[in-house]
Amino acid sequence: MQLYNKLSAKERAALIDEAGTDRLTLSFYKYAHIGNTEIFRNHLFIHWDELDVLGRIYVANEGINGQLSVPAPNFEAFKKHLDSISFLENVRLNIAREQDIKSFLKLKVKIRKKIVADGLNDETFDVTNKGVHVDAEKFNQLIEDPDTVLVDMRNHYESEIGHFKGAVTPDVDTFRDSLDIIEEDLKDHKEDKKLVMYCTGGIRCEKASAYYKHKGFKNVFQLEGGIIEYARQVEEKGLENKYLGKNFVFDHRRSERISDDVISNCHQCGNPCDTHVNCENEACHLLFIQCEACATAMDNCCSTECKEINSLPYEEQKALRKGKGNSNKIFKKGRSEVLKYKQ
Repeated sequence: MQLYNKLSAKERAALIDEAGTDRLTLSFYKYAHIGNTEIFRNHLFIHWDELDVLGRIYVANEGINGQLSVPAPNFEAFKKHLDSISFLENVRLNIAREQDIKSFLKLKVKIRKKIVADGLNDETFDVTNKGVHVDAEKFNQLIEDPDTVLVDMRNHYESEIGHFKGAVTPDVDTFRDSLDIIEEDLKDHKEDKKLVMYCTGGIRCEKASAYYKHKGFKNVFQLEGGIIEYARQVEEKGLENKYLGKNFVFDHRRSERISDDVISNCHQCGNPCDTHVNCENEACHLLFIQCEACATAMDNCCSTECKEINSLPYEEQKALRKGKGNSNKIFKKGRSEVLKYKQ
């Protein structure tokens, strides 16, 4: 019985091209109390592997967080399987606005301590005691209220390319960093202000809203379905779009455009640009914003040093990487000193 992915990304990409089938990129999450995470994880992998589902799914005792791609002809079967799981019946599925058949190239279902890393170790904190969910129309009304504080619960490299008008955008690298910062900044307004939060698809706000309620905030709201669902409702209902720029996504697409506004700059030349790339040098792989002109001039690299390394024969590059482990500390998410316009 196969319980793990056995194909490389390159092999899977070739199979996708050969199949020639449209695929749907989507995401969902659900906080719930899961007893035996290993049994649940294996159950998902077996069924979804048969349906050719690809993606990154985290399972923990506190619930499930899934970002995945499903062949369009298998979507109904996939949805039927979700509905067969009691706590996932009719779970909201955030369908991507911009589709790409290669948004994911492997099926990874992993067991984690938490479905969102938050750094919290408070046993009295109940993640299911969440704030008030609001749709796009109510959200638009709330953020016009002078008694509202609108907070972006995402990381700096996400909000840099897109955010709501007037939002507080914490300069943080991780979700766990933002929790204490926001609480400290708003500690004097736990009762007199409306705390309204948003994120990509809602999962971080769900945890944050419960956390801030636990910390004594009285009026806590979150955008239902996050930016993804907001954009769908704005288009469907003809509402005013108060979002500027792109929505960062965690797959091979990297982003979806929500408005025509370009609010960020190329990290190398400073010209308007909101295209995230990874440095072509595999030993670096830095995530940063790069325009087409700089991509051409720098051979898709973040620095002259990386450009020189990337021009070497593959075996020489491999030898240089030997013994050096990659981690998110290397990637720095656009904070590298080599980037002139990101300091």
